[in-house]
Amino acid sequence: MELWNSSTWGSSFILVGILNDSRAPDLLCAMITFLYMLALTSNGLLLLVITTDVRLQVPMYFLLGQLSLVDLLFTSVVTPKTLLDYLRRENSISFGGCALQMFLALMLGSAEDLLLAFMAYDRYVAICHPLNYMIFMRPRVCWLTVATSWILACLTALGHTMYTMHFPFCMSLEIRHLLCEIPPLLKLACADTSRYLLLVYVTGVTFLLLPLSAIVASYTLILFTVLHMPSNEGKKKALVTCSSHLTVVGMFYGAATFMYVLPSSFHSPKQDNVISVFYTIVTPALNPLIYSLRNKEVMGALRRVLGKYVLPVHPT
Repeated sequence: MELWNSSTWGSSFILVGILNDSRAPDLLCAMITFLYMLALTSNGLLLLVITTDVRLQVPMYFLLGQLSLVDLLFTSVVTPKTLLDYLRRENSISFGGCALQMFLALMLGSAEDLLLAFMAYDRYVAICHPLNYMIFMRPRVCWLTVATSWILACLTALGHTMYTMHFPFCMSLEIRHLLCEIPPLLKLACADTSRYLLLVYVTGVTFLLLPLSAIVASYTLILFTVLHMPSNEGKKKALVTCSSHLTVVGMFYGAATFMYVLPSSFHSPKQDNVISVFYTIVTPALNPLIYSLRNKEVMGALRRVLGKYVLPVHPT
């Protein structure tokens, strides 16, 4: 059997994604295009609003803006190539392109994982310690949390990408997946990957479950605080804000747990493709809608920004 390794940068993989296995690829392509345009528009508008409206210059919306940036980049790493490959009937991706896509997807997914945990901490401080909120969440702390997320995510992604791509791979390389990710790529390796798969599993459990534990602990404390609030209006506002965050947490961690924590015996190419579409295309499109549609401050800021930059001004 012929092999090629990480030095063969001119060689190519074949990405056999969900569009190739679909019974109605044209309809699915149209749906993915719509979701991608929705993700670009909604995340772009949310970033614009948070950046330009002075009333949203608070830690909560700063972290939300970072989440929108991650979602915008994450879906753009995968979706345009998927659509172009289908339209051109060309599914190849170079070795270097595959490594780059894997690195970016891992980095952005890991950054989102940590950002969601920091956002839960932000809600805990805001609801349980409101008088000290601007002390615990001062600008320096916010920038430190964001920098920590990006640095840890970058280092983790770089290590996994370099180690995954050093394996020798078998010729006629079809990755039966939407994008270059560790589990489907390791199935093509012509070497013993069992130890590395165990390391990927341990890393996945650590990187997912530690932030998830922090989120659960934060919201447990929040729930106790909310239940003792004297004002029904205060309870309602706190629960609305937290429910939006928990919805996003559930979607992200559910998909990531399936992909990186469940043993390989639970995986199949079709299931993995559906899950990958969910967290790379569907979730980035829905996240800004979940956060903004039920948030009066964001909707008010959006109307002000659209009125200032988009709507025409008629002379009186």
